[in-house]
Amino acid sequence: MDASAPAPAPIDLDTWPRREHFAHYRRRVPCTYSMTVEVDVTEFAAALSRSERKSYVAQVWALATVVNRHEEFRMCLTESGDPAVWPVVHPAFTVFNADRETFACVWTPYDADFGAFHEAAAPLLAEHGRATSFFPQGPPPPNAFDVSSLPWRSFTGFNLNIRDGYDHLAPIFTLGRYVSRGGRVFLPLAVQVHHAAADGFHTARLVGELEELVADPAGWLR
Repeated sequence: MDASAPAPAPIDLDTWPRREHFAHYRRRVPCTYSMTVEVDVTEFAAALSRSERKSYVAQVWALATVVNRHEEFRMCLTESGDPAVWPVVHPAFTVFNADRETFACVWTPYDADFGAFHEAAAPLLAEHGRATSFFPQGPPPPNAFDVSSLPWRSFTGFNLNIRDGYDHLAPIFTLGRYVSRGGRVFLPLAVQVHHAAADGFHTARLVGELEELVADPAGWLR
């Protein structure tokens, strides 16, 4: 799998509108925040029920698509601790081993074409479903972000508490079990964000774009 990480582009601190915000939430008040929402996936779920495509892979692709639209969700730190932006980021996602009651973390290069992404990602679920190591492909590339799934339960709140995690600028996503209510289908989604990288506005916009993407799956779910 060829997805060697290109060099991230440093952010020009002299012209960056969030320079002070970054410094505040990176040094003075280092913090992360989480946002848990229910995403209306009614049309998305219906389209998948008529398709042979895997729901989990489609969820991961949709997240990767909206993440890659925005620099604030492709941020990292250089060796000197300055902010920089990857040109592309790739999803690393969990695969559950039911026999061992553990999971593995696998990854695949992001592709804007859903069909091509599905062809690369779907086999990983079967190939590593019995994996006994945490990273059966080896460590994910540095320009990766994490997605995990809890298909056994829905939730209305989910929070990760990461000790000494203030150098981790990539978002972290957790998916829950579908909920049916009032004739609609909803997907619980928790987003963990470093406040130095993105504010509530940015995360709300990301969720809104995800909702728009899954509301019209006919344009990409083939």
